[in-house]
Amino acid sequence: MALFARIICGKRAVSDHCHFATTIFPYFCRINILCMQTLYPFKFGPLFKEKIWGGKKINQLLGLASDFPESCGEAWLLSGVEGNPTIVTNGYLAGNELNELVEVFMGDLVGDNVYDRFGDEFPILVKVLDSNDWLSIQVHPDDELAQERGIGYGKTEMWYVMQADSHAQLISGFNQPYNKEQYVNKLETKSLKDMLNYESVRKGDVFFIPAGRVHALGPGCLIAEIQQTSDTTYRIYDWDRVDDQGNSRELHTDEARDAIDFTFHKKYKTDYQPVPDQSVSLVQSPFFTTNIIALKQAIHKDYSELDSFVILMCTEGGFELVCETETYAVGLGEAILIPKIIDEVRIVPKNDAVILEVYIA
Repeated sequence: MALFARIICGKRAVSDHCHFATTIFPYFCRINILCMQTLYPFKFGPLFKEKIWGGKKINQLLGLASDFPESCGEAWLLSGVEGNPTIVTNGYLAGNELNELVEVFMGDLVGDNVYDRFGDEFPILVKVLDSNDWLSIQVHPDDELAQERGIGYGKTEMWYVMQADSHAQLISGFNQPYNKEQYVNKLETKSLKDMLNYESVRKGDVFFIPAGRVHALGPGCLIAEIQQTSDTTYRIYDWDRVDDQGNSRELHTDEARDAIDFTFHKKYKTDYQPVPDQSVSLVQSPFFTTNIIALKQAIHKDYSELDSFVILMCTEGGFELVCETETYAVGLGEAILIPKIIDEVRIVPKNDAVILEVYIA
């Protein structure tokens, strides 16, 4: 609807262009209902993306894409990306988009500081990636460059390896110091592959991919990806690959040139040591914090000091989230969103579970 009216109800707001109402009368009735309701942990229906490099693991190992083509490369578990919203599947708010929840419940859902910073757009995108072939060698812009180019936010991300075939590899960064001139020369002489850092990977490996770092997933990787809400990717090289019609995918070499961070790092993989039934830090950044919980027995979590939502993503096994008198089952490859106003939960494993705990600090 063209009309955009916001009614303040405590910390909450309702807009008459979202799914909660389509005419004025039921719209105002809905305000009263929402004011009396409380928020609860949300589950969402995933979005599946067919990719030229995708495989079968999202279906075969996670059971998430049974009706999807064999080349399913991505499952978007939580998304506020424009045109690609995930939809609530549980409770009285089932059928609503993630960003609609943010617009209505604001700081009650995401935290006041988070809402002040990001507004009505949910700031984190959670995916599962299945690479049956090499992804393109690519880079993402940072916030400053993205805003300069009018494309929203940049894209900093992290990878957690849920499963890896033997000899699986990925690319993260450069194998020695280079500058822009050397990079351009390698690109023009078709020897870009020689300057990249290749990493052998196995289950449990973690890689932080800040905006500006050249990277690519190789075949045989099933990855949990936590990232900023952005779908901007600059492809630098696509392995001379063509589609069924013989067409190469579009490259973005000019756009990528100014996005690349040429800083060389001696180590690109994140070291950590899991501690049973405790949150262990994996990534701390301005864009998201990610911890890992190796869950063997039920634990109590108190999030009252945290001014943020919390996402729990199951990367192994399964668990139940107990919130007051309600229990929510979360299976392998699924995620659940805990609103800011929920201070305490209990997490109960089904067998042993591994969980990524994500929020904005």
